[in-house]
Formats: sequence, structure tokens, C-alpha cells
Amino acid sequence: MPTAREALLNAAAAALAALPWSAIRMVDVACAAGVSRQTLYNEFGSKEGLARALVRREADAYLYGVEGALRARSDAIERLVSVAEWTVVEASARPLLRALLTGCWGDRLPAPRPAPVRHRAPAGPPAQRRADGGAPDPGELVAAVRERSRAALGQGHRGGEEADGDGTGDDAVEAACEMAVRLALSYVVAPGPGDVGSLLRRVLSATSPTTGGR
Repeated sequence: MPTAREALLNAAAAALAALPWSAIRMVDVACAAGVSRQTLYNEFGSKEGLARALVRREADAYLYGVEGALRARSDAIERLVSVAEWTVVEASARPLLRALLTGCWGDRLPAPRPAPVRHRAPAGPPAQRRADGGAPDPGELVAAVRERSRAALGQGHRGGEEADGDGTGDDAVEAACEMAVRLALSYVVAPGPGDVGSLLRRVLSATSPTTGGR
């Protein structure tokens, strides 16, 4: 059974699928979640706080999904393909995720700014204090995906081999991880012919022998 906070976030997400954020009322979110309006305000402080929490949850869910995609396959290139394909599919179905990845929010979505420090309640729920700090911008999300990808590829390196002494192995892996997420974002913004996975396989096989050899 979801907590009151999760029930409220689920209700807000469901409302956002049908209505622009500006038309969503806090009382309706509380009613849909089966809790009092006071509980909603205790959790989030305001509608802006609810928006920050909703966006923060979407960012966390995306990064959790990236980690799952990286675990789904063993080959290094296929791990990056998995992340790229999953990113494109999920962004096409989740407007909030698409906005987080591109920075293009539009009129229907909340685009909350971090709460001013003076307005952050130190006694509020820890999850809300984190949400009030603001969601990652597109550049920060790219960096987070790149670092998770690099860590996953490093753990799967054949036989525990070390990188080249001059660091070129690490550089090649980092470049491949960066290329994968940025190519995925290009498909999110401007879908092209074919699929992102096929293109990424060709690019990485041709340009990243270190990655391709794992």
C-alpha cells in the first residue's frame, strides 16, 4: 500500500495526464489520493512544493531505470544501446521526463524552481527537503547517466583488466557513454529514420574499439 506521499504524487501525476498543471487543484489531488488537504500541505507545503516533488520523483525514476537498463545486458555496447533505447521510449511516453531531458517544459507542465532557502522547512519530510533543492537540469542528467554507465562498464571489464597506462581506455569508455546518452537525446528531440540502437551500435563499433572489445 503506498504511503500518503506516494498516493498524493500518483494522484497529481494522474491529474497531469488529463489537465494542464495550472488547472489542477490541491483539493482534488487530496480527494483522489484519499487523504485530507491538510495532509497534502503537511507533505509538500504548497502546490509549488508538490510540483517540485513530482519532478524530483520523475528524475529519480529515470535514473533508476537507467541502472536497470545497464544491468539488462552483459556486452558493453549493448548496455549503452539498452540505455539509449530505453531513454527514447520512455521520453516519448512521459512528458515530464521529456521536459527534464530537454529543458522544454511547455504550458501544460509544472516547471518548478528550487525553493528559496529561507522557505525550506528544516522540520519538513526529508523527501520534500530534497525535492525543494530542485531537480537536475538536462546537463546534470546527462552527467548522471554518463557516470552510471561508466561505472557499469568498468565493473564488467573483462577479467578485471586495468585501463591503459596512459588513461586512453578510460577516456574511450567515457566518450562512448557520453555519445550514447547524447545520441539518445537527439532522438528524443528530433526522431530520425531507423532506430537509435542500430545507429549507436554502428557508431560505437566504428569509433570505440576499447568499448567494443569488452
